[in-house]
Amino acid sequence: MNQITPQPGILEIAPYVGGQSRIAGMSDVIKLSSNENPFGPSEKARLAFTRTVHSLHRYPSTDHAELRAAIGEVHGLDPARVICGVGSDEIITFLCQAYAGPGSEVIHTEHGFAMYRISALAAGATPVEVPERERVVDVDAILAACTERTRLVFIANPANPTGTMIPADQAARLAEGLPPQAILVLDGAYAEFVNGFDGGAGLVETRQNVVMTRTFSKIYGLGGLRIGWGYGPAEVIGVLDRIRGPFNLSTTQLETAEAALRDVDYTRHCQTENGRLRTWLVEALNAAGVPTDVSFANFVLARFADAAEAQACDGFLKSQGLIVRQVAGYKLPNALRITVGDESACRRVAHAIARFREGAR
Repeated sequence: MNQITPQPGILEIAPYVGGQSRIAGMSDVIKLSSNENPFGPSEKARLAFTRTVHSLHRYPSTDHAELRAAIGEVHGLDPARVICGVGSDEIITFLCQAYAGPGSEVIHTEHGFAMYRISALAAGATPVEVPERERVVDVDAILAACTERTRLVFIANPANPTGTMIPADQAARLAEGLPPQAILVLDGAYAEFVNGFDGGAGLVETRQNVVMTRTFSKIYGLGGLRIGWGYGPAEVIGVLDRIRGPFNLSTTQLETAEAALRDVDYTRHCQTENGRLRTWLVEALNAAGVPTDVSFANFVLARFADAAEAQACDGFLKSQGLIVRQVAGYKLPNALRITVGDESACRRVAHAIARFREGAR
């Protein structure tokens, strides 16, 4: 009998499936399934990326000092309390590895990002799913689910795949109400799309039980490089740094991310264009009889009458060379998540959905 077995919980993990990027037999395809920035990274970031070719034979920095300093400068944070990782996913993994384990519980919401459950199971912890209220995080439901075994509570704000968010006072109420051994993790992957929003940094500053995660994959257009960061109490960041690999980020990642971060004018341009095109897309979908929740991110959640209509619409969009994201795996079988692309992409997907709806009548 084979005695070689993985740690408990690992075989319960369903591997993460990213957004589809190809349609067989089609070359003119528009991908609106992964919430990528349609404008790509800034020219300054591209130039920084190109320059790193001359140092590929050198090991990167182990302390990420320059990038952490830039994060501190741009966001007004203490660089000593910043940790950088391979996307914000790695920060989530570090948190589960360091603070969860067998016998402990990790709370996430019913439509929450799949990596919360995956990382909890990988650490041997028990994931606990909490219902949302009309696709919005329900603070009272989370607090009611907390026990003496709760170690981590994950919420994305704005949330993926719904695009909804809770206000700062509700996030603060959640942090205040957690049991003393638990950490609230505010996933701010889409924070930059909300004008004037700090992603929860202010709450981190005032409490010892809150950690914020961020990414360069979305508004900065660097999804292909996998760079993220976290900000939290000094004690927590110190713990996470003990398990972080010494060379987890390359020089190419570090220098490109720093250049992207410092190009604040380009980031502001991307935020403005996303807001404009998101508003247009929502209005076009509503006119076609497809409702959406108010989205604070770079995507919208289009809702249909039932799962069959959502699947039929997805099939029609694929026939038109348009790839969006089915979100049945997030317990939203009657919905499609649509990335806000450039103007041409938004018009093309809105026109196709209107045609689908007309044909369905």
